[in-house]
Amino acid sequence: MRKSMTTEGRNPGSERIDQLSSLEIAQLMNQEDAAVPTAVNDVLEDVARAIDVVTESLRKGGRLIYVGAGTSGRLGVLDASECPPTFNTDPRQVVGIIAGGYGALTRSIEGAEDFPEQAVKDLKEVNLTALDCVVGIATSGRTPYVLSALRYAGEIGAQAIGIACNQDSELNAVADIAILPIVGPEVVSGSTRLKAGTATKLILNMLTTGAMVRLGKTYGNLMVDLRATNQKLKIRSKRIVCELAEIDETRAQKVLDECDGELKIAILVELLKTTPEAARKLLEEHSGHLRSAIHRSK
Repeated sequence: MRKSMTTEGRNPGSERIDQLSSLEIAQLMNQEDAAVPTAVNDVLEDVARAIDVVTESLRKGGRLIYVGAGTSGRLGVLDASECPPTFNTDPRQVVGIIAGGYGALTRSIEGAEDFPEQAVKDLKEVNLTALDCVVGIATSGRTPYVLSALRYAGEIGAQAIGIACNQDSELNAVADIAILPIVGPEVVSGSTRLKAGTATKLILNMLTTGAMVRLGKTYGNLMVDLRATNQKLKIRSKRIVCELAEIDETRAQKVLDECDGELKIAILVELLKTTPEAARKLLEEHSGHLRSAIHRSK
């Protein structure tokens, strides 16, 4: 089985990597990494289908739940953890589950991936329902923990999306949508934190960003639903109000204060000359889409 897995194959271009200089190693890796966007480009239709499924789950009150082991699990947890500050999502809306628990984020617990029954326990612990969408990440396409998670998701009626970097794998049989970027053998054989990890990160970026844009979390390319939890984000919030409402920083800060820091509300208050209460009601009527609220009110 492993001989047919491209992620486990030997890369002929790196067979002498231990004899290369530091610059040559960097050049070789950069050359190999250049193939990753092409591999992702080949599966964009599947990514788009997955974005639609994730969007619909979130719109109906469900969750996006990433499940993975090792590097794959860490990437899922990373993507989930970045949604609240970027898109002001509830931390329970996008969830990352990693085999071995959160201790596996900082130290290797690779054997944890071999216990399929634990995946079911972990999903039951977060009360998986048919409204949710499970994205199982398994570079090899055969990780028992991930396959079990996708199988259980299907059994209870949740959407099951799989991400792997091998064309023919067990993951295909248990996923409603299989996203399979074929990046080829790694420069260090089997080290899938490299090209496979990069491809996975690119796809996870697309899944959450695409879904959040579809849900109205941006206005154009501006993060109008961000949560200003630090000084950098507070400055960004003020800059966005200045830009969209065409006002100076002093006025922007005043409006943000009046709106309890809620960026969309502040923009509506200033543009439509309304109250925070009326702005919240208007935004709710337009399902959180700022552009729709602005333009249909004029």
